[in-house]
Amino acid sequence: MSAQKNWLAVASAEHVRRGRELGFMQVCHGKVAPLRRVHPGNGVVYYSPTTSFQGKDKLQCFTAVGVVKLGQPYEFDMGGGFRPYRRDVDWWPAQEASIRPLLDILEFTAVGSNWGYQLRFGLFSISDHDFKLIAETMRANVAKVEVV
Repeated sequence: MSAQKNWLAVASAEHVRRGRELGFMQVCHGKVAPLRRVHPGNGVVYYSPTTSFQGKDKLQCFTAVGVVKLGQPYEFDMGGGFRPYRRDVDWWPAQEASIRPLLDILEFTAVGSNWGYQLRFGLFSISDHDFKLIAETMRANVAKVEVV
């Protein structure tokens, strides 16, 4: 993935698990603008600070890793007037993994104790180094998934 961009998205584990199961990503409370920065072939990693949305539990794990599929962001009717935007993703078989053992070696956490500040944006670019390291830590099985 040398010439392609990689992204770290942030959401609760329960939301990520739903998206992983159904093959999509959704960020920033369903806003379309952040998803327009993400393109087919880009790598995506989800980080989940908590297990549940607005939960107080600390999970602090990477919960999904994969590659964005062809297509554009699309609106999805979840009922009750909530129509978030999504992108389709080929999620790789992987295990959830704690961020803690990686804090000293990830480039995006090199800023020191304030590394969590950028998580507030919900989606930001990460290096190939970080993407590969996270995927390896999650024991992602990239050989089973074809980028389409």
